[in-house]
Amino acid sequence: MAKIDLLQQKIECTRKQMYDTYEHDPQDPKILVISRKLDGLLNELGRSTNANNK
Repeated sequence: MAKIDLLQQKIECTRKQMYDTYEHDPQDPKILVISRKLDGLLNELGRSTNANNK
């Protein structure tokens, strides 16, 4: 479960970074980069969760 906990922490940190960037400048191109990173982390969490449930 440690891997899942670590992923969840990374997800929350990345989500906060994305929101903070958006609040500073909604047109900042970094938002797309951060969003893609967040998507990757969420996908990894989904795979890890499915693997643990099998």
